[in-house]
Amino acid sequence: MTDARSDFLSTLYSRGFVHQCTDTAALDDKLTKGAVTAYIGFDCTADSLHVGSLLPIMILRWLQKTGHKPIVLMGGGTTKIGDPSGKDSARQLLTDEIIAANMAGIRRVFEKFLTFGDGPTDAVMVNNADWLDEIAYIPFLREYGRHFSVNRMLNFDSVKLRLDREQNLSFLEFNYMILQAYDFVELARRMDCTLQMGGSDQWGNIVNGVELGRRVDGLELFGLTSPLLTTASGQKMGKTHDGAVWLNADRLSPYDYWQFWRNTADADVGRFLKLFTELPLDEIARLEALEGQDINDAKKALADAATTLAHGAGAAHEAAETSRRAFEEGDAAEGLPTVDIPAGELSAGIGILDAFVRAGLAKSNSEARKLIQNGGARLNDEKLSDPKATLTAADLTNDGAAKLSSGKKKHVLLRGA
Repeated sequence: MTDARSDFLSTLYSRGFVHQCTDTAALDDKLTKGAVTAYIGFDCTADSLHVGSLLPIMILRWLQKTGHKPIVLMGGGTTKIGDPSGKDSARQLLTDEIIAANMAGIRRVFEKFLTFGDGPTDAVMVNNADWLDEIAYIPFLREYGRHFSVNRMLNFDSVKLRLDREQNLSFLEFNYMILQAYDFVELARRMDCTLQMGGSDQWGNIVNGVELGRRVDGLELFGLTSPLLTTASGQKMGKTHDGAVWLNADRLSPYDYWQFWRNTADADVGRFLKLFTELPLDEIARLEALEGQDINDAKKALADAATTLAHGAGAAHEAAETSRRAFEEGDAAEGLPTVDIPAGELSAGIGILDAFVRAGLAKSNSEARKLIQNGGARLNDEKLSDPKATLTAADLTNDGAAKLSSGKKKHVLLRGA
């Protein structure tokens, strides 16, 4: 939709955020008439979100920046069940205590991206356990269960995928889509929320909520989904061979976060600049048109802007400077990820393979051995060739650290403690 009148939809379409919408014209009209309250749900399966959740976070940010009210719905209730969408097996069931701790960690993510408060467009965080935990089973089934067709539910992708693969889908998980639809009705009643957003794998669940609101309360509700994001290589966004790219600094350092964006493939730079930064579109067009070595300037701009949003301008500047010194000057620069090694162990010496594993640059001794054999391992910028080598206190530089490197872009300091 290139002719959207509302700032919100115009921004989302121009930057590539939209996959489907239940009624684009009616939603666009509503958005021009005043502040709209909208939500996206996040289950509390870990104490941080990762880059795979960043696209919906940015949608909520743009919603607020264009004059509307975001609701961050925490799935304190639905996490006890587990969303089957896109999953080959049931999620591990978590205790109430773990869910509460995860919710607290996730809130720290959103505090970087949204402004919370009591104002008309201030964000609020809501826990669906507040109403789901109070449901009386038989009255709930009589009131809401009758509006759901099992025949139709069996054809939703989240269910059909598991059934087609002959993988178990518990009755517990089968209830998830009903509860998500009910969440929308509750938020509409409690907070005049009229728009639910999410990834394209949530389309069926979102449409259920729109229809349930119309049937039980005569409400006009809307749904909007974003595309499921993969890199140009086909890899799922937010995952690397080293694991998830977490948004909380205690799970992944700002330096490593900056490096993740700096290492973006050439083919992804323009798209990621539109989705994960707030740079103007004309500036993005200039950056994505760069060729050859100049494309690295676009990647650095992406890394700077994305890291500033997640960790602040100071952390982004420090990460960029650390990277510049490490790569351009070859220094064991302050600011690189650091692992402390007891002085006693260094005095006795630790195997170089073990050192790479403890630094997080290899998952096992065999992986570290292959890294050395393939010429990708360095100690203090000197290539390693002997997998039987030992790291000792003598390898520490004047600042008391040894720099281990995997390839050209991954560096960790081992520091004597």
